Amino acid sequence: MMGPLQGTKIIELAGVGPGPFCGMMLADMGAAVIRVERPGSVTGGSLDPLLRNRKSIACDLQRAEGIDVVLRLIENADALFEGFRPGVAERLGVGPDTCLKKNPRLVYGRMTGWGQEGPLARAAGHDLNYIALSGALHSIGRPGDKPVPPLNLVGDFGGGGMLLAFGMVCALLNAQRTGKGQIVDAAMIDGANTLMAMFHGFKAMGLHSDATGSSFLGGAAHFYDTYETRDGKFISIASIEPRFYELLIEKAGLDRRRFAAHAFRMKIDDDVRSNWATLKEELAEVIRTRTRDEWCDIMEGSDVCFAPVLTLDEARAHPHNKSRHAFIDVDGQTQAAPAPRFSESVTATPRPGVPPGTHSVEILQSAGFDAGEIRELIESGTVAAA
Repeated sequence: MMGPLQGTKIIELAGVGPGPFCGMMLADMGAAVIRVERPGSVTGGSLDPLLRNRKSIACDLQRAEGIDVVLRLIENADALFEGFRPGVAERLGVGPDTCLKKNPRLVYGRMTGWGQEGPLARAAGHDLNYIALSGALHSIGRPGDKPVPPLNLVGDFGGGGMLLAFGMVCALLNAQRTGKGQIVDAAMIDGANTLMAMFHGFKAMGLHSDATGSSFLGGAAHFYDTYETRDGKFISIASIEPRFYELLIEKAGLDRRRFAAHAFRMKIDDDVRSNWATLKEELAEVIRTRTRDEWCDIMEGSDVCFAPVLTLDEARAHPHNKSRHAFIDVDGQTQAAPAPRFSESVTATPRPGVPPGTHSVEILQSAGFDAGEIRELIESGTVAAA
């Protein structure tokens, strides 16, 4: 592997959602990530981008011999991460105390929804629940309507997997400097809270109210929303700053007497919000007079702050994404290219995900297991080799 994390070895105790996303982020950057999966488990394999760039060993962690395998793997690893409920790793015998005793330089990452402690720590939950408790979900939706799930981007991925990847890299840098590992407690509710930092500031400044859909960044304002075009497609407009708003008025051919006085302002009172709804209806009528492509010809590439709303297939074909090679082909499947990009470090083309246990023998050999030990682990069912 190539990339800025080349030479870093990480053990991933297999989970779903934010854990694999963290693994993908680290592996995309060149880390050698070994995914420890259950024998007989079924994954998306080559079709799942979250599993790309990994080697896989299938190992039964319900057996003492399986735990011994993991403890030997971490002897020369830089980090390990898991996504179990609090207490499960300790019960299995691969908790942070045990692992850090085995390797004091180890970074031990923990991915949970509610965190390692607190009244809800051991309760089940999903992305939607964590962002609900953070206050993020309440703000997402249309005025007068219920909050809308924003896929699972805010909790699982932005507030979860990416937070864990960031935390682990921070701890790895600290371990390089001090020679001491530590635990990284990444909770999706904490991540969602962090993502809402700007809105706590907006609330203090009077720019954000608690009503669903009332934020000027949540679709309440006419200058920041999506609009349907004549052909039933959609465009996005985000003309917040006055000079961008002026250009919107010009390029959309809006009535300047009606719209000019209603640009974004730092003080948003009820009178301002009441005007937004009316102006939005008028702007929607104008947008419906042309097709999406016609509006692209008029606005795309300008300072209106405009973009067509694209499907996944359309996004791959868009000239801007094509010029940046934003999408790549991995084993015949379209995937997002590794990000971010670096001026010096070059990331390799991702390898597709593999069935659990594909590299079991190779991984055991590299960890110092001899042929007899490997044969015994496979024959006992502790390790499965694809």
